[in-house]
Parts: sequence; C-alpha cells; structure tokens
Amino acid sequence: MGAHRIFVVDDDDGIRQLIAEYLSKHGFCVEACDDGEFFLDRFQSLSPDEALRSMVVLDIMMPGMDGFEVCRTLRTFSKVPVIMLTAVSDEMDRIIGLEIGADDYLAKPFNPRELLARIKAIFRRSEPVEPMVKPSLRYCWFHGLCLDTVTRALYSADGKPLSFSGADYNLLMLFINNAGKVLSREYIAAETRKRNSDPLDRFIDVHISRLRHCLGEDAKSPEIIKTVRGSGYILATDVHFTEHTHEPVTAYQ
Repeated sequence: MGAHRIFVVDDDDGIRQLIAEYLSKHGFCVEACDDGEFFLDRFQSLSPDEALRSMVVLDIMMPGMDGFEVCRTLRTFSKVPVIMLTAVSDEMDRIIGLEIGADDYLAKPFNPRELLARIKAIFRRSEPVEPMVKPSLRYCWFHGLCLDTVTRALYSADGKPLSFSGADYNLLMLFINNAGKVLSREYIAAETRKRNSDPLDRFIDVHISRLRHCLGEDAKSPEIIKTVRGSGYILATDVHFTEHTHEPVTAYQ
C-alpha cells in the first residue's frame, strides 16, 4: 500500500490531522489539504502514474469551493476514486455525491478503521476487471457502443469518448460478464463494494442510474440495463468482442 497516495481534503484541522496520521501509520502517502482549489491545483501537478495510484477523501462542507464543486471539477479531467464525507443524517448529500461521480461515502462521525476498510476496498476493486473472453478480443460492442477493455474507455457509435469513471467501468464489466442474467442488488453490492448492501442504502440504485446516464439511456425506458422488478437488474442487449475497432454487423439490433 505504500505506493498509494491519499489526499485528505477537509477544512477541519482536527479531522484532517486525525485522518492523515491514521492513514500514514498504515503505509499510505498522505497529503492533507484544507482548501478545494489548492487540492485541485496540486492534483493536476501529479504525473499520470501518480494520479493513477491516488484516492481522495473529500469533505462536503467546506467554505468557498465545497466538496460537490470540487468533485464535479475533478471529474472533468480525472477518474481518481473519491470518498465523500457527509453529515450523518443527510441522505440527499450522499445521493448527490454519488450522482456527480463519488465512488463511496462515509457519514461523520466515523471510525477511522471503517475509512481504512473503504479505502482498501476501493483500491482492490479499482484493479481492472478482466472480461471473460480471449485476451486478444480487446473491444466490447453492445447497443452501438464500444468499450475498450485495455484503456477502459467508452465510445459512442460515432467514436466520441463518453464520460466514464473507473467505478462505472467495473459495474459495466460486471453486467457484461453476466450478460442476460438478472443480478440482484445484493450481488451487485457484494461484487462492486465488497460488502453487503443495507436495504435502505441507495448506493446501488444511484450507481445504476449514473451508469445508464453514461450509456446515454432514457431514464424512463432504458434499453441496455433494465430493471427486473423485485429481482434486480439485467444487461438486456447482445454483447460482442472484437480484435479491432470496427463494429460487427450483428452487434446492434
């Protein structure tokens, strides 16, 4: 874990110092920032390799540029994992955070051990999810979209790159590897978050909604990822893998 860098962005000196000291003791390289704009400037100075091995613990309630604005700005140029710190009773903050690209959230006050567990879990699931096909078949085609399983980039039918985070990639690959199967919320939570889903936890629903948005789905009548009432979700479109960037004629129906 020593090579991983954690940015702790919080204007509360006590909380920022507590998190920084705790994570440093567990082998992380920690950079503490009390200001969102300073953090964004610092993050953009990282090399691509440094950014790839980083994570952000981001407080929502900060003066000036708050956590929401920081996360929105960050998502315009980086897929770095983000854990947002929220008020314990404010579910709407958590939902908004997930919708704008956060990977997880933790309600204050929290046990540092739980934060550590969340960080380790995100780093584990940030490792590439390999498609269940021959390694030479790099490109996955479905519903006119193309997923590059090497660069983990998603492209529209006309070749334009689509906004797509690492967490979105892992969720999509879970559906692709189980195309045509109904996946329960509990299974999705266990596979993507490595922990059970609380019945009142809307993380999975929000993440599905975010993925649908990335895929250009109509929220009212999705065609790619469909809801199976009372059971879960299903990837309801044909999936084809190719060695090249040309779409197979049978890939879109």
